[in-house]
Amino acid sequence: MAAPLKKVVDNDRLVDDDREGQRFRVSRTAFVSKEILALERANIFDKVWLYLGHESELAKPGDFLTRSVGGRTLLFTRDNKSKFHALMNTCPHRGARVCRERSGNAKSFQCFYHGWVFGLDGALRDMPGKESYPPGFAERSTSSLQPAPKFDSYRSFCFVSFNPNVESLPEYLGNAREYMDIVADQSEAGMTVVGGTQEYSIRANWKLLAENSYDGYHAATNHATYLEYLKGTTGGLVPIQLTGSGRDLGKGHGVVEYRAPWGRPVAQWIPAWGDDGKKRVEAIYDNLMSRHGKERADRIALYNRNLHVFPNLVINDIMALTVRTFYPSEPDFMTVNAWALAPVQEDPGDRSARLFNFLEFLGPGGFATPDDIEALEQCQDGYSNLAEVGWNDISKGLTKETPSFDDEAQMRGYWTEWNRRIYGA
Repeated sequence: MAAPLKKVVDNDRLVDDDREGQRFRVSRTAFVSKEILALERANIFDKVWLYLGHESELAKPGDFLTRSVGGRTLLFTRDNKSKFHALMNTCPHRGARVCRERSGNAKSFQCFYHGWVFGLDGALRDMPGKESYPPGFAERSTSSLQPAPKFDSYRSFCFVSFNPNVESLPEYLGNAREYMDIVADQSEAGMTVVGGTQEYSIRANWKLLAENSYDGYHAATNHATYLEYLKGTTGGLVPIQLTGSGRDLGKGHGVVEYRAPWGRPVAQWIPAWGDDGKKRVEAIYDNLMSRHGKERADRIALYNRNLHVFPNLVINDIMALTVRTFYPSEPDFMTVNAWALAPVQEDPGDRSARLFNFLEFLGPGGFATPDDIEALEQCQDGYSNLAEVGWNDISKGLTKETPSFDDEAQMRGYWTEWNRRIYGA
């Protein structure tokens, strides 16, 4: 199998975009090749904006967390002036990881190896034996923790890039900002991450999860058990069907936006929440109306969104809000991090319903995630037949002017950008 794989890579034939022939395919080599993973690391993860975290995770000055992003270990801090920093978590002296705690609150960080002390802004504050160093050594920029080459935020979503020449974050996000705004506008007081990080792994290629995150086509079959279960929560009054559209947002970003019968704490009521829940939801909707007008209030309250920001950020604004990232360690193995997002100062009853929805469907033990993991791992297993069956077909909705939410326009946009990044095609 090595020779055919090498030929495919050499010929740049991993994406077969044949619009005249009404065909769009992706070579399965893209999911199994170590050479391709190396190109992805160099041409994508080292070059674009990557999600680091949400500002709410650092609620007060001195808060910090450590996180692995794009193969680097980072220290995300909020200093005593409430300024946020993204620092490379490696000592400039001999390279040891400076902060070994996952999160906490601190006034400074001390490297355990030789005792160098750094401020929340990364500046070198003190070190043993400093009299033996040249004058002005502590003031050298190379003596402090190095910042990530680029750091910025949009509506409290924080990103880093390891490419000093990357385009601005707003420019990079492009049309995806419209959907991030819808999430951020759900609360006057802002949005907050609730609880900690959910972590799990999948024995499949990372791009399979990117596709799956806004693939409306698989819902009716892969999540049939959940859709059947919904009949009980909706009182059997609402047809169990999903309707909406898919959209290629450009730059590899994409979204599906659709109506669904499940309850949304902002702000779609279901009988399972009772009369008290109905009153709370009506109050939320009235507030949305007063702030945004009916058209936008209806969009925020009644429509769901699965947004994918290239290459590996997913924001699922559905029966609950979840933020998810995923990184490959091997062509057939990825690690996933997920966080629940909610309005600040949310009513306890609404927060309880939201977290129940999050765990029930989106969590690692919910209805959806185990189904999806099984599907992705079965796909990866099926790629053992690469030599005989070498392509994934992503042509659904190719001839439509307005693609449905269960078509694949958003995936074709993703793969077009992926191909451009990998090969400059």
